[in-house]
Amino acid sequence: MVMHLACLNPHGNFDPHDSYWTQHPDFGGQLVYVKELALAIARLGHRVDLITRRIVDPAWPEFAAPLESYPGVEGVRIVRIPCGPSHFLPKEELWPYLGTDWVRGILNFYRGEGKLPQAFTAHYADGGLAAALLRQETNLPFTFTAHSLGAQKLDKLGATPDNLRQLDARYHFARRIAAERVSMNHAGRIVTSTQQERREQYSHPVYRGAVEVSDDRRFAVVPPGVNRRLFSPEPGAHDRRIGERIEAAIVRDIAEERRGLPLVVCSSRLERKKNHLGLVQAFARSKSLRARANLALVVRGLSDPLRQRGQLSSEERSILDEIVALVEESGLWGMVTAFPLNSQAELAAAYRHLATRRSLFALTSLYEPFGLAPLEAMSCGLPAVVTQNGGPGESMREAGQEFGVLVDPTDPADIARGLLQVLETEEGWRRYREAGMARVRSRYTWERTAEGYLAVIEQLVTEAHPFKPSLPIPLFFHQPRPATDIPLETLRRLYFGSPS
Repeated sequence: MVMHLACLNPHGNFDPHDSYWTQHPDFGGQLVYVKELALAIARLGHRVDLITRRIVDPAWPEFAAPLESYPGVEGVRIVRIPCGPSHFLPKEELWPYLGTDWVRGILNFYRGEGKLPQAFTAHYADGGLAAALLRQETNLPFTFTAHSLGAQKLDKLGATPDNLRQLDARYHFARRIAAERVSMNHAGRIVTSTQQERREQYSHPVYRGAVEVSDDRRFAVVPPGVNRRLFSPEPGAHDRRIGERIEAAIVRDIAEERRGLPLVVCSSRLERKKNHLGLVQAFARSKSLRARANLALVVRGLSDPLRQRGQLSSEERSILDEIVALVEESGLWGMVTAFPLNSQAELAAAYRHLATRRSLFALTSLYEPFGLAPLEAMSCGLPAVVTQNGGPGESMREAGQEFGVLVDPTDPADIARGLLQVLETEEGWRRYREAGMARVRSRYTWERTAEGYLAVIEQLVTEAHPFKPSLPIPLFFHQPRPATDIPLETLRRLYFGSPS
């Protein structure tokens, strides 16, 4: 059956040319996910509306038109609905306007067309809340994909009874957690990327009473995919230029007698949780690893990152300062290089070039919720050595078969062990290369993701006895004003278990 679906993503700010991606915290991986999902569903013959917020702001001119489409793509529309003031607002400031302006605008848009979509896919807490409000008005089912949950962010920020008010003033956690609880309670299905995401994140105490994590009827595991039009082993337009950039960095930084060795490449953001230092420590402590490979760090925007680190933000500079100190202390100069890759196209070109050098991709994060980056590298023919903590435990192994190497990110010796497992023989490197490419082709494509969503949605629209939500939607989301706002005490009780 041909379906008409709508993806709800209020803070998505999609446009045909993907303007500003990665240039604002609200314009990150979630946009890639939702756009690629919509395109893949359309390629399967269905219609999809990407519904987001209309912005009329000189600083963001690409988000002003009410309707747009992607060039050369049939079946996908970008639909922009006003939501509060016309100027740009960060996602944390949208809560008062979702149930009034945005949901009302969506209903008016479809009434003007004379027909509603058959179902919604809701993304992040704001999209989920809007879908629950729309369900009240239309009885249309929806799936909820959180992308990230507020409880884990509170954990990461070190929430305490003493700082909770300050954190809520900045991030509006009381509203976000309330919206997440409504979203998961009212959704026909909650879509997660892994079983681990379902069982670890949704079992957090703040979601008790909103969803039962053991209820298989409420969850569907649908992994995101790799854009194989971009991340492919086939040559691309940027390959020569990026190959020359990498080789120039090697000549600049790597000792002459080591320039023919493979590279262990780390292309993660410079954040503490990505654990770059653990990877450098693996080199510092393993003579065997140093004999087999050099280390390469990717830092966006700087031609010579190790020497230009003063231009970075304080956290990024601090991380590179520690890396450089360890390189000097351990005598690793001549074994370490760094260079920029400033787009996904450049990243894919780099992976293809590095594969010709029998190199590998390393992601030694302390935790990865899913881990799309190693799958992108694998899709280009670059074997991956990845943290065992989080989603990669499911993507890299299945039914006794190994598609990449998992390592303990807290143990430099185990990181070195995993890297050497791939690097020690050419036969082993080729085995992981072929296994990685096959794994992506068979399971981690956007077409597979689209098929997973469609299967879930088809179940929802044909269910004879749909799930009945048990949580009311807080009055604030219908009538936003100070008197109806979500009390901080409600968040305090959910997060800490009792009032203080």
